[in-house]
Amino acid sequence: MNVRRRLIPAAATAAATALALATLSACSTESAAAGGTDRFDVVASFYPMAFLAERIGGSHVHVTSLTQPGQEPHDLEISARQTAQLQESDAVLYLKNLQPSVDDAVAQSEVKTKIDAASLTSLEKHGNEVGGHAASHDHSKNEETSGLDPHIWLDPVRYAEVAEGVGKALEKADPDHAADYRKNTAALVKRLDGLNTQFKDGLADTRSKVFITTHAAFGYLAERYGLTEEAINGLDPESEPSAARVKALEKMAKADGVTTVFYETLVSDRTAKTVASDAGLRTDVLDPIEGITAKSRGKDYFSVQEANLKALRQALDAK
Repeated sequence: MNVRRRLIPAAATAAATALALATLSACSTESAAAGGTDRFDVVASFYPMAFLAERIGGSHVHVTSLTQPGQEPHDLEISARQTAQLQESDAVLYLKNLQPSVDDAVAQSEVKTKIDAASLTSLEKHGNEVGGHAASHDHSKNEETSGLDPHIWLDPVRYAEVAEGVGKALEKADPDHAADYRKNTAALVKRLDGLNTQFKDGLADTRSKVFITTHAAFGYLAERYGLTEEAINGLDPESEPSAARVKALEKMAKADGVTTVFYETLVSDRTAKTVASDAGLRTDVLDPIEGITAKSRGKDYFSVQEANLKALRQALDAK
């Protein structure tokens, strides 16, 4: 998959694991953040996974995220200390094929409960153009389709499916609190169902159905609500677009009445501003919610998604 940009060699990961295990007794205070508490300890790979664990686990779980706020999750290379935390945890919740170093560490760990979010819903191959009329196009020659799109959390329906799977996994792993996990999962799924309705109603009647992003993170969302996402960079948020791609986007923007080029909070807005300037368009933020920072338009998944909906409605001239 193209998001695998800085893959850690297996030997290096193994060495880190060995070092971490050898130093566990010496750094028990540091590793206590993820292990050895009086609650069910869950290590989450990045924010969307941590959010699920916290909402479903409630007061019964202690959640540690391997990806820090403001850190680009695709580039995460976990440390020896984090590997030790992983080994000491009761469960790990991650999204396979998004963060190579996490995949390697989980595969080599002895954590009893390993929850792969990617296995709890359906994934698709997405190219630069996703959704709407793009659904019928043949992307076989597009290099971006070599891997499955991992951005399932941006589709409230798929995210709800993952939530249900996580809830069942926690029930099985920590049966003493199964009733609470079941109750919390139901409440979260209901809230996600409500968010789905907000998006469906809010984007049902728009002047345009096409939006441009720097990072192809919104393919599932676009397909869910009858939109078309045109991505400048594809699945890699930091790759540079070709001159031909930029020219094609400018032509498409005029044809489809596009007003806005969206960029995200964790990577540079330079490409978005360049394309927007050349095409006479405005720029705005569409947040892939890979981490919550002071720059985020909201304090959690739901408030950021509501801000995303507001931005899309404005860009698409919703009625």
